[in-house]
Amino acid sequence: MKINKLKKFIKENKNVLFISIFILSFSIFLLMEMRIENDYLWHIKAGDYMLKNGILKEDIFSWTLKGHYWMSHEWLFEVIISLLKKVFGSFHLLVYGFVSIFSLLMISYLGNMKNYHKNILFTVIWMVFAIIFCPYMQGRPQLLSYILVSLTIYFLYDLYNNEDSKKIYFLPLISLIWANVHGGSSNLCYLFCFLFLIVGLFKFNAGKITSKRLSNKQLKKYLIFGIISFLVIMINPHGSKMITYPYINMMDSSMMGNISEWSSIDFNNPGHYFYLGYLVFIFMIMMISNKKISLIDLCLFGISVYLGLKSVRFWCYTYIIMNYVIFNYVNSRKNRYVYFLITALSIMLIAIFVKYRTNNLDKNYMYLNNEVFELIKKEKPKRLFNMYDYGGELIYNDIEVYIDSRADLYSGNFFDNYLVIANLNGDYKKIIEKNNFDYMLIGTKFKIYNYLKYNEDYELIYSKDGVLLYKKIVNN
Repeated sequence: MKINKLKKFIKENKNVLFISIFILSFSIFLLMEMRIENDYLWHIKAGDYMLKNGILKEDIFSWTLKGHYWMSHEWLFEVIISLLKKVFGSFHLLVYGFVSIFSLLMISYLGNMKNYHKNILFTVIWMVFAIIFCPYMQGRPQLLSYILVSLTIYFLYDLYNNEDSKKIYFLPLISLIWANVHGGSSNLCYLFCFLFLIVGLFKFNAGKITSKRLSNKQLKKYLIFGIISFLVIMINPHGSKMITYPYINMMDSSMMGNISEWSSIDFNNPGHYFYLGYLVFIFMIMMISNKKISLIDLCLFGISVYLGLKSVRFWCYTYIIMNYVIFNYVNSRKNRYVYFLITALSIMLIAIFVKYRTNNLDKNYMYLNNEVFELIKKEKPKRLFNMYDYGGELIYNDIEVYIDSRADLYSGNFFDNYLVIANLNGDYKKIIEKNNFDYMLIGTKFKIYNYLKYNEDYELIYSKDGVLLYKKIVNN
């Protein structure tokens, strides 16, 4: 009897079960790419500090800007990741990565379940595109932002399709969490809300594109909750400054042009062709569909493309946003044999993870090693120069830095001066002399290496794996 009930349950819920299994296995597979990077190291150090001393609002990690105001817009994430480390030890990043990515994929599925079920084969193909998250599987707040983006779009579309929807009532809570977990992108919550409001004012049919005018009830909800979502952003340790913070960052040309994760798409980089092909895939599905393209769908696609072309860090947003769009343009299809395909793929993905996953999370992503940390601590520099990429590792090892990857803290003239030194541009000698560095920790791939290599004022005291430590010679 129990077996018969189980069979009946599986038959009635086979779509849910098989897709959930695939999401579970794919989430585990993505953990292969979970890693420690430079930013994570100062995040975890900041979290450890805040658990003991309260929220940080000033720099405590550099000797250059120590005591200066610091916009700790990710403070809540830093506390969370620090707590996870205390509970789960060395496995905390795997826990964070799995919970984040599994939650994201499940929210995307549950918020769009009916569409997922109408063509299981396309669903599997679409979900495989989630490999776009691989480069971003890091101990950073972006994974939480992905969940918040997904929930935001889900709530907004739910109201768009049903004027009595109450899910949008949660939007201010999403905005509040966002402003404290990852304030740098917290403006997206109310911006998307206002987008739905504006598009909902129009009704027309023009060729392939169509738009429906929303009811006054829907428009009123978008307006009210958009305003509330905007206002609650100010409920954070830095108050109203969080309102303008994302825009200030996006307008910083130095950071946008010199930090790899903020860079725009490079048409000369073959690695970027995946994203371009992905955009073509989405566009073609929408164009060849026998359904008209909704204006709100087209606007969201256009915005996601704009963000993705402007900065590679927004590529994942395209997948998340279009998850609630693309299925509207896919025809229904019978699912014969597809369940076997899902099962086979799930087993394969987990097998790959088990075979290739190692316990060494920081492999190939760290620049420095214990030898150089021990030497620096022994030498006790007071005015150490270090490369931007080395900052997080130095902070993690309790060494005060010249600069680190908190780019917003060092933006403006400070960051420009760093670039002048690193690349030997302009009057770099004058800047070096003004800073009076007693030690310089550099890499051979930077032009500053050519300056120090022949400079009689500095002696090389450490060299390994392309990392060099120079000590200034003091004449008695």
